[in-house]
Amino acid sequence: MKAIILNLSAWMILPVMDAIAKYLSISMDVLQIAWARYFFTVIFLLPLMLFFYRQMLVPSKKTKLQIFRGLTLAFSTLSFFYSISIISLPKALTLAFVAPITCTALSPFFLGEKVGIRRWIAVLIGFIGTVVVIRPGFIEVNLATLSALMCGISYGIYLTLTKKLSKSDNSLLTHLFTGGVGLVFFSLFIPSVWVNPTTNQWILMCIMGIVASVAHFLIILSLKYADASKLAPLGYTEIITNIIFSYYLFYELPDNWTYLGLFIIVFSGLYISKRENYLTNKKI
Repeated sequence: MKAIILNLSAWMILPVMDAIAKYLSISMDVLQIAWARYFFTVIFLLPLMLFFYRQMLVPSKKTKLQIFRGLTLAFSTLSFFYSISIISLPKALTLAFVAPITCTALSPFFLGEKVGIRRWIAVLIGFIGTVVVIRPGFIEVNLATLSALMCGISYGIYLTLTKKLSKSDNSLLTHLFTGGVGLVFFSLFIPSVWVNPTTNQWILMCIMGIVASVAHFLIILSLKYADASKLAPLGYTEIITNIIFSYYLFYELPDNWTYLGLFIIVFSGLYISKRENYLTNKKI
Protein backbone atom coordinates (compact mmCIF):
# COMPACT_ATOMS: atom_id res chain seq x y z
CA MET A 1 0.00 0.00 0.00
CA LYS A 2 2.89 2.37 0.79
CA ALA A 3 4.31 1.91 -2.71
CA ILE A 4 0.93 2.65 -4.30
CA ILE A 5 0.43 5.83 -2.25
CA LEU A 6 3.93 7.13 -3.05
CA ASN A 7 3.70 6.31 -6.75
CA LEU A 8 0.15 7.61 -7.14
CA SER A 9 1.06 10.85 -5.36
CA ALA A 10 3.86 11.43 -7.85
CA TRP A 11 1.61 11.07 -10.88
CA MET A 12 -1.08 13.23 -9.32
CA ILE A 13 1.24 16.21 -8.80
CA LEU A 14 3.22 16.06 -12.06
CA PRO A 15 0.45 17.84 -14.03
CA VAL A 16 1.09 20.86 -11.75
CA MET A 17 4.43 21.22 -13.53
CA ASP A 18 2.75 20.82 -16.94
CA ALA A 19 0.09 23.42 -16.16
CA ILE A 20 2.69 25.93 -14.99
CA ALA A 21 4.79 25.30 -18.09
CA LYS A 22 1.78 25.88 -20.34
CA TYR A 23 0.92 29.11 -18.51
CA LEU A 24 4.49 30.40 -18.70
CA SER A 25 4.70 29.60 -22.43
CA ILE A 26 2.34 32.50 -23.11
CA SER A 27 5.11 34.98 -22.31
CA MET A 28 8.29 32.90 -22.26
CA ASP A 29 10.24 30.70 -24.67
CA VAL A 30 9.89 26.98 -23.99
CA LEU A 31 13.69 26.65 -23.85
CA GLN A 32 13.79 29.02 -20.88
CA ILE A 33 10.91 27.15 -19.21
CA ALA A 34 12.71 23.83 -19.67
CA TRP A 35 15.91 25.38 -18.29
CA ALA A 36 14.02 26.58 -15.20
CA ARG A 37 12.55 23.12 -14.67
CA TYR A 38 16.05 21.61 -14.53
CA PHE A 39 17.71 24.51 -12.70
CA PHE A 40 15.36 24.43 -9.73
CA THR A 41 15.30 20.62 -9.73
CA VAL A 42 19.07 20.55 -9.28
CA ILE A 43 18.97 23.39 -6.73
CA PHE A 44 16.42 21.40 -4.69
CA LEU A 45 17.93 17.94 -5.17
CA LEU A 46 21.66 18.61 -4.69
CA PRO A 47 21.47 19.79 -1.03
CA LEU A 48 19.15 16.86 -0.29
CA MET A 49 21.72 14.44 -1.68
CA LEU A 50 24.62 16.14 0.15
CA PHE A 51 22.92 16.11 3.56
CA PHE A 52 21.05 12.80 3.53
CA TYR A 53 22.48 10.59 0.77
CA ARG A 54 26.12 11.64 0.56
CA GLN A 55 27.26 7.99 0.45
CA MET A 56 25.42 7.57 -2.85
CA LEU A 57 27.39 10.34 -4.59
CA VAL A 58 29.87 8.00 -6.24
CA PRO A 59 31.17 8.08 -9.82
CA SER A 60 28.88 6.48 -12.38
CA LYS A 61 30.01 3.18 -13.87
CA LYS A 62 28.49 4.14 -17.22
CA THR A 63 28.98 7.89 -17.61
CA LYS A 64 28.38 8.02 -21.38
CA LEU A 65 25.11 6.12 -21.04
CA GLN A 66 24.07 8.44 -18.19
CA ILE A 67 24.71 11.49 -20.39
CA PHE A 68 22.79 9.99 -23.31
CA ARG A 69 19.91 9.10 -20.98
CA GLY A 70 19.87 12.65 -19.62
CA LEU A 71 19.75 14.07 -23.14
CA THR A 72 16.80 11.86 -24.10
CA LEU A 73 14.81 13.18 -21.13
CA ALA A 74 15.83 16.76 -21.95
CA PHE A 75 14.59 16.32 -25.52
CA SER A 76 11.41 14.69 -24.23
CA THR A 77 10.81 17.60 -21.84
CA LEU A 78 11.41 20.20 -24.56
CA SER A 79 9.10 18.37 -26.96
CA PHE A 80 6.32 18.18 -24.39
CA PHE A 81 6.63 21.80 -23.27
CA TYR A 82 6.51 22.93 -26.91
CA SER A 83 3.48 20.78 -27.65
CA ILE A 84 1.44 22.01 -24.67
CA SER A 85 2.22 25.61 -25.60
CA ILE A 86 0.04 25.02 -28.67
CA ILE A 87 -2.29 22.05 -28.12
CA SER A 88 -4.26 20.99 -25.03
CA LEU A 89 -2.66 19.26 -22.06
CA PRO A 90 -4.79 16.08 -22.37
CA LYS A 91 -4.07 15.63 -26.09
CA ALA A 92 -0.32 16.09 -25.56
CA LEU A 93 -0.26 13.70 -22.60
CA THR A 94 -2.32 11.11 -24.47
CA LEU A 95 0.28 11.01 -27.24
CA ALA A 96 3.08 10.95 -24.67
CA PHE A 97 1.53 7.81 -23.18
CA VAL A 98 3.19 5.82 -25.99
CA ALA A 99 6.33 5.87 -23.80
CA PRO A 100 5.75 2.50 -22.04
CA ILE A 101 4.73 0.96 -25.36
CA THR A 102 7.90 2.32 -26.97
CA CYS A 103 9.92 0.91 -24.08
CA THR A 104 8.50 -2.56 -24.74
CA ALA A 105 9.22 -2.25 -28.46
CA LEU A 106 12.86 -1.28 -27.78
CA SER A 107 13.59 -3.78 -25.00
CA PRO A 108 14.70 -6.62 -27.35
CA PHE A 109 17.31 -4.33 -28.93
CA PHE A 110 18.60 -2.44 -25.86
CA LEU A 111 18.00 -4.93 -23.05
CA GLY A 112 18.11 -8.25 -24.84
CA GLU A 113 14.63 -9.12 -23.56
CA LYS A 114 12.31 -11.39 -25.50
CA VAL A 115 8.98 -9.85 -26.51
CA GLY A 116 6.32 -12.36 -27.52
CA ILE A 117 3.70 -12.02 -30.23
CA ARG A 118 1.01 -10.90 -27.76
CA ARG A 119 3.01 -7.91 -26.58
CA TRP A 120 4.02 -7.03 -30.15
CA ILE A 121 0.32 -6.94 -31.08
CA ALA A 122 -0.34 -4.72 -28.05
CA VAL A 123 2.47 -2.41 -29.19
CA LEU A 124 0.91 -2.19 -32.65
CA ILE A 125 -2.54 -1.49 -31.21
CA GLY A 126 -1.04 1.22 -28.99
CA PHE A 127 0.45 3.02 -31.96
CA ILE A 128 -2.88 2.70 -33.78
CA GLY A 129 -4.28 4.64 -30.83
CA THR A 130 -1.87 7.49 -31.61
CA VAL A 131 -3.10 7.51 -35.21
CA VAL A 132 -6.67 7.86 -33.90
CA VAL A 133 -5.61 10.92 -31.88
CA ILE A 134 -3.58 12.53 -34.69
CA ARG A 135 -5.95 11.48 -37.53
CA PRO A 136 -3.59 12.29 -40.43
CA GLY A 137 -5.50 13.10 -43.61
CA PHE A 138 -8.60 14.14 -41.66
CA ILE A 139 -7.18 17.09 -39.73
CA GLU A 140 -4.01 19.08 -40.22
CA VAL A 141 -1.07 17.47 -38.46
CA ASN A 142 0.99 20.24 -36.87
CA LEU A 143 4.44 20.29 -35.31
CA ALA A 144 2.97 20.45 -31.79
CA THR A 145 1.15 17.15 -32.27
CA LEU A 146 4.25 15.47 -33.66
CA SER A 147 6.28 16.94 -30.78
CA ALA A 148 3.94 15.33 -28.24
CA LEU A 149 4.42 11.99 -30.00
CA MET A 150 8.20 12.50 -30.09
CA CYS A 151 8.05 13.25 -26.37
CA GLY A 152 6.52 9.83 -25.75
CA ILE A 153 9.01 8.04 -27.98
CA SER A 154 11.97 9.86 -26.38
CA TYR A 155 10.63 9.11 -22.92
CA GLY A 156 10.29 5.46 -23.92
CA ILE A 157 13.99 5.44 -24.81
CA TYR A 158 14.69 7.15 -21.49
CA LEU A 159 12.76 4.42 -19.62
CA THR A 160 14.66 1.72 -21.49
CA LEU A 161 18.01 3.27 -20.60
CA THR A 162 16.83 3.69 -16.99
CA LYS A 163 16.21 -0.07 -16.80
CA LYS A 164 19.66 -0.72 -18.19
CA LEU A 165 21.38 1.67 -15.77
CA SER A 166 19.49 0.32 -12.75
CA LYS A 167 21.80 -2.70 -12.81
CA SER A 168 24.95 -0.61 -12.37
CA ASP A 169 24.12 2.80 -10.81
CA ASN A 170 21.90 3.65 -7.85
CA SER A 171 18.64 5.42 -8.69
CA LEU A 172 19.26 8.63 -6.71
CA LEU A 173 22.63 9.17 -8.38
CA THR A 174 20.94 8.59 -11.74
CA HIS A 175 18.24 11.13 -10.85
CA LEU A 176 20.84 13.78 -9.95
CA PHE A 177 22.85 12.96 -13.08
CA THR A 178 19.73 13.44 -15.20
CA GLY A 179 19.06 16.87 -13.72
CA GLY A 180 22.67 17.97 -14.22
CA VAL A 181 22.78 16.86 -17.86
CA GLY A 182 19.49 18.61 -18.63
CA LEU A 183 20.63 21.81 -16.92
CA VAL A 184 23.90 21.93 -18.87
CA PHE A 185 22.09 21.18 -22.14
CA PHE A 186 19.47 23.93 -21.79
CA SER A 187 22.00 26.43 -20.42
CA LEU A 188 23.65 26.39 -23.86
CA PHE A 189 20.54 27.96 -25.38
CA ILE A 190 19.56 30.34 -22.58
CA PRO A 191 21.52 33.44 -23.77
CA SER A 192 19.59 33.50 -27.06
CA VAL A 193 16.08 33.23 -25.56
CA TRP A 194 16.38 34.79 -22.10
CA VAL A 195 13.80 37.29 -20.91
CA ASN A 196 13.88 38.71 -17.39
CA PRO A 197 11.13 36.92 -15.43
CA THR A 198 8.83 38.79 -13.10
CA THR A 199 8.71 37.86 -9.42
CA ASN A 200 5.60 35.75 -10.01
CA GLN A 201 7.28 33.95 -12.92
CA TRP A 202 10.33 33.17 -10.77
CA ILE A 203 8.04 31.71 -8.11
CA LEU A 204 6.18 29.60 -10.68
CA MET A 205 9.43 28.36 -12.21
CA CYS A 206 10.69 27.43 -8.75
CA ILE A 207 7.49 25.52 -7.97
CA MET A 208 7.75 23.74 -11.32
CA GLY A 209 11.27 22.51 -10.60
CA ILE A 210 10.44 21.43 -7.05
CA VAL A 211 7.32 19.55 -8.18
CA ALA A 212 9.34 17.71 -10.83
CA SER A 213 12.02 16.77 -8.30
CA VAL A 214 9.57 15.68 -5.59
CA ALA A 215 7.50 13.63 -8.06
CA HIS A 216 10.52 11.74 -9.37
CA PHE A 217 11.81 11.27 -5.83
CA LEU A 218 8.45 9.75 -4.80
CA ILE A 219 8.62 7.38 -7.77
CA ILE A 220 12.12 6.28 -6.73
CA LEU A 221 10.94 5.71 -3.14
CA SER A 222 7.91 3.73 -4.31
CA LEU A 223 10.19 1.34 -6.21
CA LYS A 224 11.75 0.33 -2.89
CA TYR A 225 8.47 -1.27 -1.84
CA ALA A 226 7.16 -2.76 -5.11
CA ASP A 227 8.36 -3.83 -8.54
CA ALA A 228 8.23 -1.32 -11.39
CA SER A 229 6.01 -3.65 -13.45
CA LYS A 230 3.36 -3.62 -10.73
CA LEU A 231 3.41 0.16 -10.34
CA ALA A 232 3.61 1.04 -14.05
CA PRO A 233 -0.19 1.15 -14.64
CA LEU A 234 -0.53 3.89 -12.01
CA GLY A 235 1.23 6.27 -14.39
CA TYR A 236 -1.92 6.54 -16.47
CA THR A 237 -3.76 8.19 -13.56
CA GLU A 238 -1.83 11.34 -14.42
CA ILE A 239 -4.45 12.06 -17.06
CA ILE A 240 -7.09 12.69 -14.35
CA THR A 241 -5.32 15.68 -12.81
CA ASN A 242 -4.21 16.73 -16.27
CA ILE A 243 -7.80 17.00 -17.55
CA ILE A 244 -8.92 18.83 -14.39
CA PHE A 245 -6.21 21.48 -14.78
CA SER A 246 -6.85 21.73 -18.51
CA TYR A 247 -10.55 22.39 -17.98
CA TYR A 248 -10.41 24.79 -15.02
CA LEU A 249 -7.27 26.73 -15.97
CA PHE A 250 -7.31 26.74 -19.77
CA TYR A 251 -10.93 25.87 -20.59
CA GLU A 252 -9.82 22.94 -22.75
CA LEU A 253 -11.22 19.42 -22.91
CA PRO A 254 -10.24 16.48 -25.13
CA ASP A 255 -12.45 15.75 -28.13
CA ASN A 256 -14.09 12.35 -28.59
CA TRP A 257 -11.31 11.11 -30.87
CA THR A 258 -8.71 11.92 -28.22
CA TYR A 259 -10.74 10.01 -25.62
CA LEU A 260 -10.94 7.03 -27.99
CA GLY A 261 -7.20 7.16 -28.71
CA LEU A 262 -6.50 7.50 -24.99
CA PHE A 263 -8.57 4.39 -24.27
CA ILE A 264 -6.70 2.38 -26.93
CA ILE A 265 -3.25 3.53 -25.80
CA VAL A 266 -3.96 2.98 -22.09
CA PHE A 267 -5.56 -0.42 -22.77
CA SER A 268 -2.47 -1.49 -24.73
CA GLY A 269 -0.13 -0.22 -22.03
CA LEU A 270 -2.06 -1.95 -19.26
CA TYR A 271 -2.07 -5.23 -21.18
CA ILE A 272 1.70 -5.01 -21.75
CA SER A 273 2.27 -4.26 -18.06
CA LYS A 274 0.04 -7.14 -16.98
CA ARG A 275 1.72 -9.52 -19.42
CA GLU A 276 5.23 -8.51 -18.29
CA ASN A 277 4.22 -8.95 -14.66
CA TYR A 278 2.80 -12.39 -15.43
CA LEU A 279 5.95 -13.50 -17.23
CA THR A 280 8.16 -12.18 -14.41
CA ASN A 281 6.17 -14.12 -11.80
CA LYS A 282 6.24 -17.20 -14.01
CA LYS A 283 10.04 -17.14 -14.08
CA ILE A 284 10.12 -16.93 -10.30
